[in-house]
Amino acid sequence: MLQAIGLTSTPRRNRPPAVDDLTFEARPGQVTALLGPAGSGKSTALRLMLGLEQGRGVTYFRGRPLHRVAHPMREVGVLLGDVPGHPARTVRGQLRMLCAAAGVPASRADDLLDAVGLEALADQRLGALSRGMDRRLGLAAALLGDPHTLILDEPARGISPDEAAWLYGVLRTHAAAGGTVLYTTTDTKAAARTADHVVAIRSGRLVADQDAAAFARTRLRPRVAVRTPHAARLAAQLAREARAARRTVETVTERGNRLYVYGSDCAEVGETAFRHGILLHRLAEETGPAPEPSRTAPPGPGGTAQDPQARADLQTPPTGHTAPPAGQASLRADHTTPAVGHAAPLTDHATPLADHPVRPTGDPAPPTTHAAPPSDHETPPPTTPADRQASTSRSPATEGTRGLHTATHRRRRRRVRRGPSRPLRYELRRLMGVPSTALALGGTVAGSALLAVLLGRSAGTPAPVAVAAWPELLPLPPAALGAGLIGALAFGDEYRYPALSTSLGAAPRRLGLLLAKLAVTAVTALLLAVVVAVADLEVLRLVYGGALIPVPRDWVDLCVSWAALVVGCAWAGLLAAGVFRAAAAGIAAVLAVPVLIAPAVEGALFGPAVRTVAGLPARVRELAWPRWPQEADRWLDGALRVLAQPVGAALALSLTALLCAFLLTGLRRDARW
Repeated sequence: MLQAIGLTSTPRRNRPPAVDDLTFEARPGQVTALLGPAGSGKSTALRLMLGLEQGRGVTYFRGRPLHRVAHPMREVGVLLGDVPGHPARTVRGQLRMLCAAAGVPASRADDLLDAVGLEALADQRLGALSRGMDRRLGLAAALLGDPHTLILDEPARGISPDEAAWLYGVLRTHAAAGGTVLYTTTDTKAAARTADHVVAIRSGRLVADQDAAAFARTRLRPRVAVRTPHAARLAAQLAREARAARRTVETVTERGNRLYVYGSDCAEVGETAFRHGILLHRLAEETGPAPEPSRTAPPGPGGTAQDPQARADLQTPPTGHTAPPAGQASLRADHTTPAVGHAAPLTDHATPLADHPVRPTGDPAPPTTHAAPPSDHETPPPTTPADRQASTSRSPATEGTRGLHTATHRRRRRRVRRGPSRPLRYELRRLMGVPSTALALGGTVAGSALLAVLLGRSAGTPAPVAVAAWPELLPLPPAALGAGLIGALAFGDEYRYPALSTSLGAAPRRLGLLLAKLAVTAVTALLLAVVVAVADLEVLRLVYGGALIPVPRDWVDLCVSWAALVVGCAWAGLLAAGVFRAAAAGIAAVLAVPVLIAPAVEGALFGPAVRTVAGLPARVRELAWPRWPQEADRWLDGALRVLAQPVGAALALSLTALLCAFLLTGLRRDARW
């Protein structure tokens, strides 16, 4: 069971909170819809439940808060809007990266791709996917860990009716297997049609907490949907005629040219428009939410004002009679209304989601399993929960979910991998899954080789400077800049494309993830330093001859300095991007080391010295236990020489400050990595 208790968001700028003391439940085996208009706080409520936004309140997932769950992706699967992945990453690469984060085998990604129908698009880039395919990928990502609870934010927004029917069928299948499903929507009819339980909110507060049948019976009413450029004029004429006939007709105007008429039918509205010469673009009978009390028309003479909910109960068709479904009955050019059950073409360009009639009985409303409207020869909707479940299992929309259900529960007994390899596997797949990494590394090697050839033309250029391709005009050599870029993207992409945070329900600030990023970035930087040095040396020998490139005596110290500079720049970009949550901040921190920090350090620490630290390695070796070999003195002496340089000291100071800032400003204690 999912329990949200007292959810309250943090108010901003003296405004009321988006969510205010919201409490509700989502039971296992049921699909729960969190219903509300745009801006009512639905998405904020989900983010509060997942710990993605600061606020008050607590959410229990089967009796435990999320930070107490050992394997979050085994407990909850999340789909918040579009898939937050790098546009250049492939569909298979995205799922395999999340498999590494969840600790499940990579073959799980292939199983789910086949189950959701994306096996043909496995090598497609995320940026080229349509909205429907993006929803399928997001659902596959939410099901990677075989979770008990699914939380989705408006999953059917912007997709076709067929895709929506398929998606709701998947949610129904997951709930039928004992799982908990919670999704948000702004469509009142879709909530009553596809959910077992409806939680309605407005302005962040709870409005209704009912089962779908009671919600449909008390809060949905038949109405006439009109689209006309003269909505206000038509509403006035309808109100005038209703007062003359001593009838109660209510009109609600929305978006300027949309009008909803309660208490009338298409024939009466069409005749009124015809008599007064009002142009109609759309005229259809549908079932919609009851109007607000402040927006209803006053009753006619002799009538009494009634509460909208009471009027909804009075005007709901009796048992055995159903209101026309949305968009299934419309007025033709001759103002004749087709029979219920036969679809008539709509004059509106928007295609509504086909639905079943809302049943006023106490039985649960049947789920949507068809994208096409029912005909007169079809079997009537099921009226009992057993018939409803059997009908759902036989429907075409759920036929495609059986493979997904099998793939979901095939590995239920497989243990989730733990240990240091989990974040390492994730970071390696993240780094190598986008072409920007190869472009950055290849561009760095090519640019460094070109600069090395240009520097080698001058006879006065030292060999180490030519091999490093570090002219005086540049603050850093290309290898250091490229390593800093790789490090900055390591954390910058985590916040620009937050695939990890929405999947695990926590921000990507974990000690294990930090150590994995530091290790992978260091290895990548070292490989880049070696490749750049070898490539520059070979290019210089090829162009100018080997005799002109002598090997210096202090090549060991130079190699240590070179490796320390490249790795330090990579770590500086990584930590700065993690602290400021942007890759641009990481690049700025790397450039600030030689431009701003090094001159300040040189002026403060490297003035006239009266004593020297020469012989420090030998003295430390005499005091240390156990004894290290004599060769270690050379490496320690090389490290001291690196720190004795202004850039080395500035880089060490920057890394220390950035690491402390990262640890103090948001390292998550409740994370599992």
